[in-house]
Amino acid sequence: MYKELTTSNRILMGPGPSDAHPRVLKAMSTPLIGHLDPEFVTIMDEVKTMVQNTFMTKNNMTFVVSAPGSAGMETCLVNLLEPGDEVIICVNGVFGGRMADIAERCGAKVHKVEVAWGTVVSPEDVKKALDICKKPKLVALVHAETSTGALQPIKEISDLVHNAGGLLMVDAVTSYCGIELKVDDWNIDAIYTGTQKNLSAPPGLSPVSFSDNALKALENRKTKVQSWFLDLSLVKNYWGGAKRAYHHTAPVSSVYALRESLRIVLEEGLENRWKRHKEVHEVLKTKLESLGFRYLVEKQYRLPNLNAVFLPEGNDEALLRKKLLNDYNIEVGGGLGDFAGKIWRVGIMGESCTLNHVNMLVSALHDMKEFRN
Repeated sequence: MYKELTTSNRILMGPGPSDAHPRVLKAMSTPLIGHLDPEFVTIMDEVKTMVQNTFMTKNNMTFVVSAPGSAGMETCLVNLLEPGDEVIICVNGVFGGRMADIAERCGAKVHKVEVAWGTVVSPEDVKKALDICKKPKLVALVHAETSTGALQPIKEISDLVHNAGGLLMVDAVTSYCGIELKVDDWNIDAIYTGTQKNLSAPPGLSPVSFSDNALKALENRKTKVQSWFLDLSLVKNYWGGAKRAYHHTAPVSSVYALRESLRIVLEEGLENRWKRHKEVHEVLKTKLESLGFRYLVEKQYRLPNLNAVFLPEGNDEALLRKKLLNDYNIEVGGGLGDFAGKIWRVGIMGESCTLNHVNMLVSALHDMKEFRN
């Protein structure tokens, strides 16, 4: 017979998931009701409003995809792109590359703006791409690149995109509810995120939002959306309207958890939450640098809640990560792509963004005889 399920009580300081608030875990244990129950429809409406508030948008087409952030990415691309459309995808890490892959699978002609991992795309880079692709259907970029800890400025690029008649699509998986993000002010047309990072909810859902211009592009499609499950023209009638049309069975308990995590964010206040992440980052940065760690990303483009750092010379990063996990119950992330085996990705996101988390990690490093600084 299988034993009762138990897991270690980890201190989550990797690239996600982050620690969940006890209130969120408690919300998940709320009794199940039907996904079309009037009470659940009310919960969906509340979640939609809270997602609008946290995205800082009035977009009516704002809802939650019943799948993780990668499905949010795919939702944006499969609905907005058709075969033959020309798009510009900005690639400075893993997730820009993933967007380009999905866009190609949609049959789009993809123009990549590729820059070194750990750097950001400049307005000049986008201008050069617009000289080649003068009228893109959309331009997509990653606001906070999880693979490198790079924070991408958006506003100036947004202006360039819209002046060229294109739509702007943004990956906000690692920025949402942790750093400044203003969908309407920055004129973002399509955006998606995840729930397991700064929001500190369980993974498995993806809040998304679409502007009126993005919806016009959807309405003017000449071909069917290639995904039935992610087709906005179908799912919108489940998340809005006077009468809800059955589309799929929503993950009820996960929506409970999301609702509670959004309540916690709004109780703290978005600006207070952004400030907290910056302040804890500064403490972490000072302590890591005093131990000989070196940041991958230049200071002005550094993501405060996902710290990509080179270890001091002479350290085995995989061995140290393993010991942190096994001996101290602390999880940090390793590098991806060209940085695999070379960097750590230290997350201080949501409920994991506290001075106590910083001190636990630093104390563990001081305590480990294998760590050399």
